[in-house]
Amino acid sequence: MIENLPLKTMVHGGLTIEGYSRAAVQTYWRIPELKIGFDLGGSPWSFMGTQTFFLSHGHLDHMAALPAYVARRRMMKMEPPTIYVPAKIVEPVERLLRAWQKLDRGRMICNLVAAEPGEEYELSREHVVTTFPTKHTVPSLGYVIWERRKKLKPEYQELSGPEIRDLRLSGIEVSGEVRTPIVCYCGDTAPQGLDNCEAVYQAKILITELTFFRPEHRKEKIHKFGHTHLDDLVDRADRFQNELIILGHLSTRYHPDQLRRAVDQRLPESLKERIELWV
Repeated sequence: MIENLPLKTMVHGGLTIEGYSRAAVQTYWRIPELKIGFDLGGSPWSFMGTQTFFLSHGHLDHMAALPAYVARRRMMKMEPPTIYVPAKIVEPVERLLRAWQKLDRGRMICNLVAAEPGEEYELSREHVVTTFPTKHTVPSLGYVIWERRKKLKPEYQELSGPEIRDLRLSGIEVSGEVRTPIVCYCGDTAPQGLDNCEAVYQAKILITELTFFRPEHRKEKIHKFGHTHLDDLVDRADRFQNELIILGHLSTRYHPDQLRRAVDQRLPESLKERIELWV
């Protein structure tokens, strides 16, 4: 294995979360079991084997490695990847890939999906992704991965096996689809983006940003530039139902230990015990 970029890994509920995130440096994430990734500010060699990526927005620290990722898959004779990007930036992303094609003299082949907010896209028989608008300085999206299962409808749960069989044979649909939000990725966003989608607070695993945390930071300025402050999480502490909350994208102005101390002092224990600082 070629280890060419920093990569942190943890496992929760049968899902492996891999990635790195530092503001203005690089952000990239992957969940191998779901065969998906989020953002491509960098592209570790191992990420090449993941065919589907969801890009939250077009800032360099979240998308600079897109050409390298596409080119590597072609070089290794893999299927063209599928890349979801906010619909408003599809055209410039296409131009970017064409420019790199001229420079690299190799075809930049990928399935570029123009993702609109409030839409649903099928990933597999078991999983779908929905999009929601986030709040940043450029067009941006958040993504929710849902697990879907067939479950017996409530009105039939007291029936015996033969009775359920007979209903099925008569053409009655006795099962309905049940969806569970398992992963939510917000990218860079002001707190308005969190509040735009209830599944942000319900997903088993939430990956979002915490760029600033110091008390003297002016939250109105931070929000204007599309970021989240620790105070924003404190204000919403009772809304988070997530099993695991991963906080990344720390500003390069600060040492991770400073963030750890601030989180330890400010967040209630019930929330703090579910938080993983990705630093």
